[in-house]
Amino acid sequence: MSLVDSPAPQKAGLEPASETTSRKGNISVRLRSSLQQLLAFGSLIVLVIFFGIMNSRFLLPTNLSDILLSTVVIGLLALGATFVIITGGIDLSVGTGMSLCSVMTGVVLSYLGLPLWMGVVGGILMGTVIGAINGFFISFLKIPPFIATLAMMLVAQGMALVVSGTKPIYFTSTPGFSNLALGKPIAGLVVPNAVFIFFAAAILAGIVMSKTLIGRYTFSIGSNEEATALSGINVRSWKLWIYTVAGAFTGLAGVIIAARLNSAQPGQGLGYELQAIAAVVIGGTSLAGGKGSIVGTVIGALIMSVLTNGLRIISVPQEWQNVAIGVVILVAVYLDMLRRKETAK
Repeated sequence: MSLVDSPAPQKAGLEPASETTSRKGNISVRLRSSLQQLLAFGSLIVLVIFFGIMNSRFLLPTNLSDILLSTVVIGLLALGATFVIITGGIDLSVGTGMSLCSVMTGVVLSYLGLPLWMGVVGGILMGTVIGAINGFFISFLKIPPFIATLAMMLVAQGMALVVSGTKPIYFTSTPGFSNLALGKPIAGLVVPNAVFIFFAAAILAGIVMSKTLIGRYTFSIGSNEEATALSGINVRSWKLWIYTVAGAFTGLAGVIIAARLNSAQPGQGLGYELQAIAAVVIGGTSLAGGKGSIVGTVIGALIMSVLTNGLRIISVPQEWQNVAIGVVILVAVYLDMLRRKETAK
């Protein structure tokens, strides 16, 4: 570094005012993020207590196990959606993409008769391809994320029906496949394998988000994409990778739901994308991008499952369950808007 480029010397023990302000701002952001996670976790505890009081069956170990199991698929989709939403994007293709991934798993295992591990890899690989195509359209062709992923949602839905011949694919010729989701690692344990897979995936997602370049650039792109590009970062390539990573979680969700049902249902995934996005937003990730956490997403997915299960167990009609979930989503989005206004002040 030349003398011209060298920073001006600072007095010992003193910091530039800009650095001090920046550090205070970072601490403030971390505190707000932690508070949001605590509020979400507090809401989860309140819901559990409420439904437990309304019906004691809610707190039975078997029912709590069912809640955890129902969280897995939505949670896996939400993990991938968290990366996308933090960039300021959206992915509407995760539901039907999950169906296509489960169908491809069925093709590999039932139609081709290949080993179990190849079916799992095939399903996850299909998800990464879907994510990569989304990322290419959005980052290189500059198609808005809403339109690109809406088109992919329709394409994936159609391809799942075409490949499967509009019929479910059953895994009767693949013994042990259902154990991937429903098996229990310890005899007598209530919690099935799928729950452990979900939490392992969440830990992996958290490490990627906090310890790797792709996680760092996910937040940077969502905070200010133009400034990120001006700093010399290839935003287009990194956005492609981010959508590809998100697609891998969609693929894993497709494998797990196929194992849970012991069949690939080509028309099942529609609507899951809304639940996944809702879980992400309820967990504190901002739809405007730049803010979010994997821990918050896990809590959001649990809130969605607890709410759905609790309303069902206290005999609330299905139509009113949808109303209640819709209200929760509206409240979560409105709170996100309030947080952004407070941050902008």
